[in-house]
Amino acid sequence: MTTTQHTPSRGGTTVDPTRRAATIVGWLFVLTYITSIAAKIGFYPPLFEGNYVTGPDQDTRVLWGAFSEAILIIANIGTATALYTVIKQRHPNLAISFVTARVMESVFIGVGILSVLTVVTLRQDYASTDGAAAAGLTAVGDAFIALQEWTFALGPNFVVGVGNGCILGYIMYQTGLVPRRLAMFGLIGGPLIILSGSAAMLGVIELDGTWQMLSAAPEFIWELGLGIYLIVKGFRAPTTALHASSAAAVASR
Repeated sequence: MTTTQHTPSRGGTTVDPTRRAATIVGWLFVLTYITSIAAKIGFYPPLFEGNYVTGPDQDTRVLWGAFSEAILIIANIGTATALYTVIKQRHPNLAISFVTARVMESVFIGVGILSVLTVVTLRQDYASTDGAAAAGLTAVGDAFIALQEWTFALGPNFVVGVGNGCILGYIMYQTGLVPRRLAMFGLIGGPLIILSGSAAMLGVIELDGTWQMLSAAPEFIWELGLGIYLIVKGFRAPTTALHASSAAAVASR
């Protein structure tokens, strides 16, 4: 059985070695929200309302949105690596799966950033084009913008359900490192995001429509609640949950 070890400090008190990791993970989760919201503000409405490529100059706003998503990638990888140091001793295979899912989400976001930067470059280089060339430029720009939408649908709106929802929610529920009622939001929100993302890919529901936003609500509560909880409280001692399960197993014999 693996338990959390406490390191004695100079004053004779004990220090939880996971407290620093919890604080880092918590703030990084909060940073993912700040940067994702900032990216939405930067991209909407310039990219998705009207013709951005041949329209008015809003490059600075869009570039700040792309930069926010680059910081989001850093925060995503940070949450994965910091959490891995805590959960690898209890669920090593699932810990690797969680890190992999977080990396794959970041890959999709990175492709979306590249598509946005490409559209900005096209606008800057060819915005003054007239006639048939302008129509072709608009079509190419719309294609890259559609690519950005689908990378968001496959990353934050699909892979997140697997990694942050199902895998991380299960780990936290089993170990008791956070309250199980909080972890239940991940176990509920993860499958909902996967289902809504699959439905959007198959054309059953509208991409980024009302149904997808509603299905993301439990996951939103789970990730934001997890970040705030870890900042304020840190990880709970896993021994309580482990002892409880052991006692239940002994009683059932």
